[in-house]
Amino acid sequence: MAHVILQAPRLMRDDIERLAAVACASGVQELTPTAVRLLGVASDTQAEVMALAQAAHMDAAWLESIRRLADCKLLAMDMDSTLVNIECIDEIAAAVGRKAEVAAITEAAMRGELKDFSESLRRRVALLKGVPQSALEQVFTQRLRLNPGAEALIQAVQKHGIRVVLVSGGFTFFTERLRRGLMLDEAHANTLEIVDGVLTGRVLGEIVDGAVKARHVQAAAQTLGAVPEQIIVLGDGSNDLPMMALAHYSVAYRAKPVVRAQARFALDVSPLDAVLNWFRRQH
Repeated sequence: MAHVILQAPRLMRDDIERLAAVACASGVQELTPTAVRLLGVASDTQAEVMALAQAAHMDAAWLESIRRLADCKLLAMDMDSTLVNIECIDEIAAAVGRKAEVAAITEAAMRGELKDFSESLRRRVALLKGVPQSALEQVFTQRLRLNPGAEALIQAVQKHGIRVVLVSGGFTFFTERLRRGLMLDEAHANTLEIVDGVLTGRVLGEIVDGAVKARHVQAAAQTLGAVPEQIIVLGDGSNDLPMMALAHYSVAYRAKPVVRAQARFALDVSPLDAVLNWFRRQH
């Protein structure tokens, strides 16, 4: 029998009871003040349960079995709008009054409307020509914040020796600072060309698009001998889908519709560390 983990900042008892009835659950177990488990749910109720949970603004995870977090080997995540609260490139563009122009391209790319991510990135970076490097520092110190639950999730998996990889279509200026600050194992992103303290409007080397993201995750998985059931991947944009496809725990975080539709799990209202509740064993 399957289980359903329901999570929300404010769980309403009436909603839980209604979902438990629809799921034909054998019981309800409180995990935390913001998470409960429906026990022994009927498999033929999945579509209805998931739809009702979404309508009630709850995150629902349908799990055929509860695995141990310690059995996982790899956590990979996107940076912009997943690990952190902003799209860094949009905030850099604000320094030259081009945020709206760049953000429109970013949004279209993340929604999957632009099929060539590399070309869209080059277009956006070209608009950053002349931006001083100090503007990047200001974005990092003044605008960039970790999304809720990020540190708790990372620290929890690190305690179990799980490798943590940051894979971003953004920039090494930010990923390297996050890698050092959070003691991540790896970080992969694009390198902005900077000459005499000013952005040239060009990217150096291979662009980290969806295929390259997946390649980095695949390489880490092979090194660790990790199978999909031992891999957690979090993302929000269409360029995250190739790497998410490598993981049993593919998680759409505040994601674009195209990503949410293809991910096995979604966090629409809960913090990033809500992932941990999927691995809590039954007492």
